[in-house]
Amino acid sequence: MILDQKDLELIERLIYKNGDDVAISITRSFERLEERVDAMESRIYSRLSDIEDRIEASRQDISDEIGLVREEIRDLARTDTR
Repeated sequence: MILDQKDLELIERLIYKNGDDVAISITRSFERLEERVDAMESRIYSRLSDIEDRIEASRQDISDEIGLVREEIRDLARTDTR
């Protein structure tokens, strides 16, 4: 059976159409991947911000405690010198 030019053109169109479908599918997959990466990045930055806030709060607490200990030591030193 011999293929006519019309048959060859039909086959060619099918190949190009399927190629476009594959390209569209790949593009959509990359778009979904990009959305997921963006969401993960956002969650990471949010968690890092929470950690920074906790570290800063801990630093402040430690600084306050050191200040109280210094005051107690000074009070003790004053009491001992009297």
